[in-house]
Amino acid sequence: MKRRVVITGMGIYSCIGKNLEEVAKSLYEGKSGIGIDPLRKEYGYRSPLTGIVETPVLKGVLDRRLRIGLAEMGEYAYLATVEAFKNAAIDMDYLEKNEVGIFYGNDSSAKAVIEAHKIAEVKKDTALMGSGAIFQSMNSTVSMNLSTIFKLKGVNMTISAACASGSHSVGLGYLFIKNGMQDMVLCGGAQETNIYSMASFDALSAFSIRADEPAKASRPFDAARDGLVPSGGAASLILEEYEHAVRRGATILAEITGYGVSSNGAHISQPSDVGCIVAMERSIKDAGILASDIDYINAHATSTPQGDIFEAMAIDRLFGDSRPPVSSTKSMTGHECWMAGASEIVYSILMMQNSFVAPNINFETPDEYSVKLNIAAKTTEKNIDTLLSNSFGFGGTNSALIIKKI
Repeated sequence: MKRRVVITGMGIYSCIGKNLEEVAKSLYEGKSGIGIDPLRKEYGYRSPLTGIVETPVLKGVLDRRLRIGLAEMGEYAYLATVEAFKNAAIDMDYLEKNEVGIFYGNDSSAKAVIEAHKIAEVKKDTALMGSGAIFQSMNSTVSMNLSTIFKLKGVNMTISAACASGSHSVGLGYLFIKNGMQDMVLCGGAQETNIYSMASFDALSAFSIRADEPAKASRPFDAARDGLVPSGGAASLILEEYEHAVRRGATILAEITGYGVSSNGAHISQPSDVGCIVAMERSIKDAGILASDIDYINAHATSTPQGDIFEAMAIDRLFGDSRPPVSSTKSMTGHECWMAGASEIVYSILMMQNSFVAPNINFETPDEYSVKLNIAAKTTEKNIDTLLSNSFGFGGTNSALIIKKI
Protein backbone atom coordinates (compact mmCIF):
# COMPACT_ATOMS: atom_id res chain seq x y z
CA MET A 1 0.00 0.00 0.00
CA LYS A 2 1.32 3.41 -0.99
CA ARG A 3 0.96 6.01 1.72
CA ARG A 4 -1.56 8.84 1.39
CA VAL A 5 -0.27 12.41 1.17
CA VAL A 6 -2.23 15.33 2.56
CA ILE A 7 -1.81 19.08 2.83
CA THR A 8 -2.06 20.37 6.39
CA GLY A 9 -0.78 23.93 6.01
CA MET A 10 -0.60 26.74 3.45
CA GLY A 11 0.93 30.20 3.29
CA ILE A 12 0.95 32.84 0.56
CA TYR A 13 2.56 36.22 -0.14
CA SER A 14 1.51 37.58 -3.51
CA CYS A 15 0.35 40.59 -5.49
CA ILE A 16 -3.29 39.81 -4.65
CA GLY A 17 -2.74 39.48 -0.91
CA LYS A 18 -0.15 38.95 1.79
CA ASN A 19 -1.98 36.09 3.51
CA LEU A 20 -4.61 33.42 2.90
CA GLU A 21 -7.55 35.57 3.95
CA GLU A 22 -6.63 38.50 1.68
CA VAL A 23 -5.92 36.19 -1.25
CA ALA A 24 -9.20 34.26 -0.91
CA LYS A 25 -11.10 37.55 -0.99
CA SER A 26 -9.21 38.77 -4.07
CA LEU A 27 -9.83 35.48 -5.89
CA TYR A 28 -13.55 35.63 -5.21
CA GLU A 29 -13.78 39.28 -6.28
CA GLY A 30 -11.63 38.80 -9.38
CA LYS A 31 -9.20 41.47 -8.20
CA SER A 32 -6.09 42.14 -10.29
CA GLY A 33 -2.69 42.67 -8.67
CA ILE A 34 -1.07 44.07 -11.84
CA GLY A 35 0.42 47.57 -12.00
CA ILE A 36 3.17 49.74 -13.47
CA ASP A 37 6.80 49.76 -12.33
CA PRO A 38 8.29 53.08 -13.56
CA LEU A 39 11.84 51.81 -12.97
CA ARG A 40 11.40 49.25 -15.74
CA LYS A 41 11.13 51.87 -18.46
CA GLU A 42 14.21 53.65 -17.12
CA TYR A 43 16.11 50.36 -17.16
CA GLY A 44 15.15 49.65 -20.76
CA TYR A 45 12.17 47.34 -20.54
CA ARG A 46 9.74 47.17 -23.41
CA SER A 47 6.92 46.67 -20.88
CA PRO A 48 6.58 48.37 -17.45
CA LEU A 49 3.84 45.96 -16.32
CA THR A 50 4.31 43.67 -13.33
CA GLY A 51 2.53 42.19 -10.34
CA ILE A 52 2.91 44.68 -7.49
CA VAL A 53 4.26 42.76 -4.49
CA GLU A 54 4.78 44.72 -1.27
CA THR A 55 8.37 44.72 0.01
CA PRO A 56 8.55 42.80 3.31
CA VAL A 57 9.94 44.52 6.40
CA LEU A 58 11.70 41.84 8.42
CA LYS A 59 13.71 44.07 10.74
CA GLY A 60 12.45 43.34 14.24
CA VAL A 61 10.80 40.16 12.94
CA LEU A 62 13.84 38.06 12.07
CA ASP A 63 17.30 38.21 13.59
CA ARG A 64 19.85 40.17 11.48
CA ARG A 65 22.18 37.17 11.32
CA LEU A 66 19.41 35.24 9.54
CA ARG A 67 18.23 38.19 7.43
CA ILE A 68 21.55 38.87 5.68
CA GLY A 69 21.40 35.62 3.72
CA LEU A 70 17.88 36.22 2.39
CA ALA A 71 17.46 37.39 -1.19
CA GLU A 72 14.20 39.14 -2.12
CA MET A 73 12.28 35.96 -2.95
CA GLY A 74 13.66 34.40 0.23
CA GLU A 75 11.95 37.13 2.23
CA TYR A 76 8.67 36.37 0.51
CA ALA A 77 9.20 32.65 1.14
CA TYR A 78 9.97 33.22 4.81
CA LEU A 79 6.66 35.01 5.38
CA ALA A 80 4.68 32.44 3.38
CA THR A 81 6.32 29.65 5.39
CA VAL A 82 5.60 31.31 8.74
CA GLU A 83 1.93 31.35 7.75
CA ALA A 84 2.02 27.77 6.45
CA PHE A 85 3.50 26.35 9.66
CA LYS A 86 1.05 28.37 11.75
CA ASN A 87 -1.80 27.12 9.54
CA ALA A 88 -0.56 23.56 10.16
CA ALA A 89 -0.29 24.15 13.94
CA ILE A 90 3.47 23.50 13.89
CA ASP A 91 5.77 25.55 16.12
CA MET A 92 9.55 25.78 16.48
CA ASP A 93 9.56 23.28 19.31
CA TYR A 94 8.00 20.70 16.98
CA LEU A 95 10.46 21.53 14.18
CA GLU A 96 13.45 21.14 16.48
CA LYS A 97 12.28 17.75 17.76
CA ASN A 98 11.03 16.19 14.52
CA GLU A 99 12.39 15.63 11.02
CA VAL A 100 10.85 17.87 8.35
CA GLY A 101 12.15 18.13 4.78
CA ILE A 102 12.04 20.86 2.16
CA PHE A 103 11.60 21.03 -1.61
CA TYR A 104 11.37 24.63 -2.80
CA GLY A 105 11.06 25.89 -6.36
CA ASN A 106 13.42 28.67 -7.46
CA ASP A 107 15.25 29.23 -10.74
CA SER A 108 17.11 32.54 -10.40
CA SER A 109 18.56 35.11 -8.02
CA ALA A 110 19.29 37.95 -10.41
CA LYS A 111 19.33 40.93 -8.06
CA ALA A 112 21.80 39.42 -5.60
CA VAL A 113 24.20 38.40 -8.37
CA ILE A 114 24.08 41.76 -10.18
CA GLU A 115 24.43 43.84 -7.03
CA ALA A 116 27.43 41.81 -5.85
CA HIS A 117 29.02 42.23 -9.29
CA LYS A 118 28.47 46.00 -9.17
CA ILE A 119 30.27 46.26 -5.82
CA ALA A 120 33.29 44.31 -7.06
CA GLU A 121 33.38 46.26 -10.31
CA VAL A 122 33.45 49.62 -8.51
CA LYS A 123 35.42 48.78 -5.36
CA LYS A 124 37.77 46.14 -6.86
CA ASP A 125 37.49 44.19 -3.60
CA THR A 126 35.26 41.13 -3.32
CA ALA A 127 35.35 41.33 0.48
CA LEU A 128 33.06 44.35 0.23
CA MET A 129 30.27 42.24 -1.23
CA GLY A 130 29.36 41.26 2.33
CA SER A 131 29.07 37.90 4.03
CA GLY A 132 25.51 37.36 2.86
CA ALA A 133 26.21 37.74 -0.87
CA ILE A 134 26.97 34.10 -1.55
CA PHE A 135 23.90 32.86 0.31
CA GLN A 136 21.65 35.33 -1.53
CA SER A 137 23.04 34.67 -4.99
CA MET A 138 23.01 30.87 -5.16
CA ASN A 139 20.08 29.28 -6.96
CA SER A 140 19.39 27.27 -3.79
CA THR A 141 19.12 30.46 -1.72
CA VAL A 142 15.51 29.88 -0.65
CA SER A 143 15.83 26.26 0.49
CA MET A 144 19.16 26.83 2.25
CA ASN A 145 17.81 29.82 4.18
CA LEU A 146 14.47 28.27 5.11
CA SER A 147 16.11 25.03 6.22
CA THR A 148 18.40 27.04 8.52
CA ILE A 149 15.75 29.40 9.89
CA PHE A 150 13.21 26.65 10.58
CA LYS A 151 15.72 23.98 11.71
CA LEU A 152 14.67 21.51 8.99
CA LYS A 153 16.51 18.20 9.19
CA GLY A 154 14.99 16.14 6.39
CA VAL A 155 15.50 16.18 2.62
CA ASN A 156 16.77 19.60 1.49
CA MET A 157 16.64 20.53 -2.21
CA THR A 158 15.91 23.37 -4.58
CA ILE A 159 13.83 22.47 -7.62
CA SER A 160 14.84 24.43 -10.72
CA ALA A 161 12.41 23.70 -13.53
CA ALA A 162 11.56 27.12 -14.94
CA CYS A 163 7.87 27.99 -14.56
CA ALA A 164 7.02 24.47 -13.36
CA SER A 165 9.45 24.71 -10.41
CA GLY A 166 6.81 25.25 -7.73
CA SER A 167 4.60 22.46 -9.06
CA HIS A 168 7.45 19.94 -9.26
CA SER A 169 8.46 20.81 -5.69
CA VAL A 170 4.99 19.76 -4.53
CA GLY A 171 5.11 16.69 -6.76
CA LEU A 172 8.45 15.57 -5.37
CA GLY A 173 7.29 16.16 -1.81
CA TYR A 174 4.29 13.98 -2.63
CA LEU A 175 6.51 11.20 -4.02
CA PHE A 176 8.92 11.25 -1.06
CA ILE A 177 6.07 10.93 1.44
CA LYS A 178 4.09 8.43 -0.64
CA ASN A 179 7.11 6.14 -0.83
CA GLY A 180 7.99 6.33 2.85
CA MET A 181 11.09 8.53 2.60
CA GLN A 182 9.64 11.39 4.68
CA ASP A 183 6.61 12.01 6.89
CA MET A 184 6.45 15.78 6.47
CA VAL A 185 7.85 18.13 3.82
CA LEU A 186 7.70 21.90 3.31
CA CYS A 187 7.13 22.58 -0.39
CA GLY A 188 6.71 25.78 -2.35
CA GLY A 189 7.94 28.25 -4.90
CA ALA A 190 9.33 31.78 -4.86
CA GLN A 191 9.95 34.47 -7.46
CA GLU A 192 11.72 37.84 -7.22
CA THR A 193 10.04 40.92 -8.79
CA ASN A 194 12.90 43.46 -9.02
CA ILE A 195 13.91 45.12 -12.31
CA TYR A 196 16.78 42.70 -12.90
CA SER A 197 14.71 39.55 -12.53
CA MET A 198 12.79 39.61 -15.80
CA ALA A 199 14.87 41.82 -18.14
CA SER A 200 16.06 38.96 -20.33
CA PHE A 201 12.49 37.67 -20.53
CA ASP A 202 11.31 41.12 -21.61
CA ALA A 203 13.97 40.99 -24.34
CA LEU A 204 12.01 38.14 -25.94
CA SER A 205 9.02 40.49 -26.41
CA ALA A 206 7.01 38.02 -24.37
CA PHE A 207 5.34 40.64 -22.15
CA SER A 208 2.08 42.46 -22.67
CA ILE A 209 2.45 46.15 -23.56
CA ARG A 210 -1.13 47.07 -22.61
CA ALA A 211 0.25 49.60 -20.14
CA ASP A 212 -2.71 51.99 -20.38
CA GLU A 213 -4.91 49.37 -18.66
CA PRO A 214 -2.70 47.32 -16.30
CA ALA A 215 -5.57 45.36 -14.75
CA LYS A 216 -6.66 44.22 -18.22
CA ALA A 217 -3.21 43.30 -19.52
CA SER A 218 -3.15 39.67 -18.44
CA ARG A 219 -5.93 37.96 -20.39
CA PRO A 220 -5.39 34.19 -20.72
CA PHE A 221 -7.34 32.50 -23.51
CA ASP A 222 -8.73 35.82 -24.77
CA ALA A 223 -8.34 36.48 -28.49
CA ALA A 224 -6.89 39.95 -27.79
CA ARG A 225 -4.08 38.76 -25.51
CA ASP A 226 -0.67 40.22 -26.39
CA GLY A 227 1.68 38.59 -23.88
CA LEU A 228 2.13 37.69 -20.25
CA VAL A 229 2.66 39.98 -17.26
CA PRO A 230 5.53 38.98 -14.92
CA SER A 231 4.86 38.71 -11.21
CA GLY A 232 6.16 37.01 -8.07
CA GLY A 233 6.05 36.40 -4.36
CA ALA A 234 6.03 33.03 -2.61
CA ALA A 235 3.75 30.16 -1.67
CA SER A 236 4.40 27.42 0.90
CA LEU A 237 2.58 24.17 1.59
CA ILE A 238 3.02 21.61 4.36
CA LEU A 239 2.72 18.07 3.00
CA GLU A 240 2.24 15.22 5.43
CA GLU A 241 1.56 11.49 5.48
CA TYR A 242 -2.12 10.97 6.28
CA GLU A 243 -1.76 8.79 9.40
CA HIS A 244 1.00 11.05 10.69
CA ALA A 245 -1.33 14.05 10.35
CA VAL A 246 -4.19 12.22 12.08
CA ARG A 247 -1.97 11.18 15.00
CA ARG A 248 -0.91 14.75 15.71
CA GLY A 249 -4.49 16.03 15.37
CA ALA A 250 -3.80 18.17 12.31
CA THR A 251 -6.55 19.78 10.27
CA ILE A 252 -6.34 18.24 6.80
CA LEU A 253 -6.96 20.78 4.04
CA ALA A 254 -6.81 18.47 1.01
CA GLU A 255 -5.15 15.34 -0.36
CA ILE A 256 -2.68 15.07 -3.24
CA THR A 257 -3.72 12.05 -5.27
CA GLY A 258 -1.93 12.42 -8.60
CA TYR A 259 1.28 13.77 -10.10
CA GLY A 260 2.12 13.58 -13.79
CA VAL A 261 5.28 14.72 -15.56
CA SER A 262 6.62 14.87 -19.10
CA SER A 263 9.14 16.68 -21.28
CA ASN A 264 8.38 17.98 -24.74
CA GLY A 265 11.83 17.04 -26.04
CA ALA A 266 11.67 19.71 -28.74
CA HIS A 267 12.07 23.50 -28.91
CA ILE A 268 13.54 25.18 -25.82
CA SER A 269 10.79 27.80 -25.51
CA GLN A 270 7.84 26.56 -27.58
CA PRO A 271 5.00 24.69 -25.85
CA SER A 272 3.49 21.37 -26.87
CA ASP A 273 -0.05 20.07 -26.65
CA VAL A 274 1.29 16.50 -26.65
CA GLY A 275 3.58 17.09 -23.67
CA CYS A 276 0.72 18.75 -21.82
CA ILE A 277 -1.63 15.83 -22.49
CA VAL A 278 0.94 13.26 -21.36
CA ALA A 279 1.47 15.03 -18.00
CA MET A 280 -2.29 15.36 -17.41
CA GLU A 281 -2.98 11.74 -18.38
CA ARG A 282 -0.25 10.50 -16.05
CA SER A 283 -1.63 12.52 -13.14
CA ILE A 284 -5.12 11.11 -13.76
CA LYS A 285 -3.75 7.57 -13.94
CA ASP A 286 -1.73 8.08 -10.76
CA ALA A 287 -4.86 9.33 -8.99
CA GLY A 288 -6.83 6.30 -10.19
CA ILE A 289 -9.69 8.39 -11.58
CA LEU A 290 -11.28 9.30 -14.90
CA ALA A 291 -10.95 12.61 -16.72
CA SER A 292 -14.68 13.11 -16.09
CA ASP A 293 -14.01 13.12 -12.32
CA ILE A 294 -12.21 16.48 -12.52
CA ASP A 295 -14.42 19.31 -11.24
CA TYR A 296 -12.09 22.22 -12.02
CA ILE A 297 -8.90 22.89 -13.96
CA ASN A 298 -6.51 25.63 -12.91
CA ALA A 299 -4.82 26.22 -16.26
CA HIS A 300 -1.20 27.20 -16.72
CA ALA A 301 -2.32 29.66 -19.43
CA THR A 302 -0.02 32.68 -19.20
CA SER A 303 -1.73 35.00 -21.73
CA THR A 304 0.81 34.37 -24.50
CA PRO A 305 -0.60 33.99 -28.02
CA GLN A 306 0.93 30.57 -28.62
CA GLY A 307 1.10 28.97 -25.17
CA ASP A 308 -2.61 29.33 -24.46
CA ILE A 309 -3.47 27.70 -27.78
CA PHE A 310 -1.56 24.50 -27.08
CA GLU A 311 -2.98 24.12 -23.59
CA ALA A 312 -6.52 24.76 -24.85
CA MET A 313 -6.02 22.09 -27.51
CA ALA A 314 -4.79 19.62 -24.88
CA ILE A 315 -7.61 20.32 -22.42
CA ASP A 316 -10.23 20.02 -25.15
CA ARG A 317 -8.80 16.73 -26.34
CA LEU A 318 -8.73 15.21 -22.85
CA PHE A 319 -11.82 16.83 -21.28
CA GLY A 320 -13.97 17.64 -24.31
CA ASP A 321 -16.84 15.42 -23.19
CA SER A 322 -17.03 16.45 -19.52
CA ARG A 323 -16.02 20.12 -20.02
CA PRO A 324 -15.09 21.04 -16.43
CA PRO A 325 -14.80 24.77 -15.64
CA VAL A 326 -11.37 26.18 -16.49
CA SER A 327 -9.72 29.38 -15.33
CA SER A 328 -6.24 30.81 -15.19
CA THR A 329 -5.60 32.73 -11.99
CA LYS A 330 -2.72 34.38 -13.88
CA SER A 331 -5.39 36.71 -15.26
CA MET A 332 -5.33 38.32 -11.79
CA THR A 333 -1.81 37.62 -10.56
CA GLY A 334 0.20 37.72 -13.76
CA HIS A 335 2.73 34.95 -14.29
CA GLU A 336 4.44 34.23 -10.97
CA CYS A 337 7.05 32.12 -12.77
CA TRP A 338 9.05 29.88 -10.39
CA MET A 339 6.38 30.41 -7.73
CA ALA A 340 3.33 29.78 -9.93
CA GLY A 341 3.00 26.00 -9.64
CA ALA A 342 2.88 26.23 -5.85
CA SER A 343 0.77 29.37 -5.54
CA GLU A 344 -1.83 27.99 -7.94
CA ILE A 345 -2.26 24.96 -5.69
CA VAL A 346 -2.92 27.37 -2.81
CA TYR A 347 -5.36 29.40 -4.93
CA SER A 348 -7.17 26.24 -6.03
CA ILE A 349 -7.48 24.85 -2.49
CA LEU A 350 -8.89 28.18 -1.31
CA MET A 351 -11.55 27.81 -4.02
CA MET A 352 -12.18 24.23 -2.92
CA GLN A 353 -12.56 25.29 0.71
CA ASN A 354 -14.98 28.08 -0.16
CA SER A 355 -16.90 26.32 -2.97
CA PHE A 356 -16.26 28.67 -5.87
CA VAL A 357 -14.31 28.87 -9.10
CA ALA A 358 -12.26 32.06 -9.38
CA PRO A 359 -12.80 33.94 -12.62
CA ASN A 360 -10.53 34.06 -15.64
CA ILE A 361 -10.85 37.84 -15.74
CA ASN A 362 -10.47 39.75 -19.01
CA PHE A 363 -11.84 36.82 -20.98
CA GLU A 364 -14.07 38.71 -23.38
CA THR A 365 -13.62 37.11 -26.80
CA PRO A 366 -12.57 33.46 -27.20
CA ASP A 367 -10.29 32.40 -30.03
CA GLU A 368 -10.93 29.30 -32.13
CA TYR A 369 -9.31 27.07 -29.50
CA SER A 370 -10.55 28.55 -26.22
CA VAL A 371 -14.12 28.67 -27.51
CA LYS A 372 -14.18 24.89 -27.04
CA LEU A 373 -13.45 25.15 -23.30
CA ASN A 374 -15.78 25.89 -20.40
CA ILE A 375 -13.88 28.98 -19.25
CA ALA A 376 -15.20 30.66 -16.11
CA ALA A 377 -15.22 34.34 -17.05
CA LYS A 378 -17.01 35.23 -13.79
CA THR A 379 -16.87 33.90 -10.24
CA THR A 380 -18.91 30.70 -10.15
CA GLU A 381 -20.35 29.06 -7.06
CA LYS A 382 -19.39 25.39 -7.29
CA ASN A 383 -18.53 22.47 -5.06
CA ILE A 384 -15.04 21.27 -6.03
CA ASP A 385 -14.22 17.74 -4.97
CA THR A 386 -11.30 17.03 -7.33
CA LEU A 387 -9.16 19.54 -9.22
CA LEU A 388 -6.27 19.55 -11.66
CA SER A 389 -3.49 22.16 -11.73
CA ASN A 390 -1.20 22.48 -14.76
CA SER A 391 2.30 23.98 -14.87
CA PHE A 392 4.68 24.14 -17.84
CA GLY A 393 8.11 25.71 -18.32
CA PHE A 394 10.93 26.54 -20.68
CA GLY A 395 12.86 23.50 -21.80
CA GLY A 396 9.59 21.61 -22.21
CA THR A 397 9.11 20.61 -18.56
CA ASN A 398 5.49 19.75 -17.71
CA SER A 399 3.81 19.05 -14.39
CA ALA A 400 0.20 18.22 -13.51
CA LEU A 401 -1.12 17.77 -9.97
CA ILE A 402 -4.47 16.42 -8.83
CA ILE A 403 -5.86 17.58 -5.50
CA LYS A 404 -8.88 16.04 -3.77
CA LYS A 405 -11.10 17.31 -0.97
CA ILE A 406 -11.13 15.25 2.23
